Amino acid sequence: MYSRTQNDNGTYNTRCLFCFMTIASAVENSKELDALENRHMCPERVLSELLPRAEPRTAQQRRF
Repeated sequence: MYSRTQNDNGTYNTRCLFCFMTIASAVENSKELDALENRHMCPERVLSELLPRAEPRTAQQRRF
């Protein structure tokens, strides 16, 4: 999920909506934006996908 905005000079910026990092600024076309967004490795998104998979530990498991 990305937020794209267009600058006054016709170029684009894109920002990740998970970590709010600016992925690119002053990019001239959407094909280049797509490539830059696909390369972004968002730590917030990875963590959000991993955490629900973790099984909660019981009190007995915590003692060992």
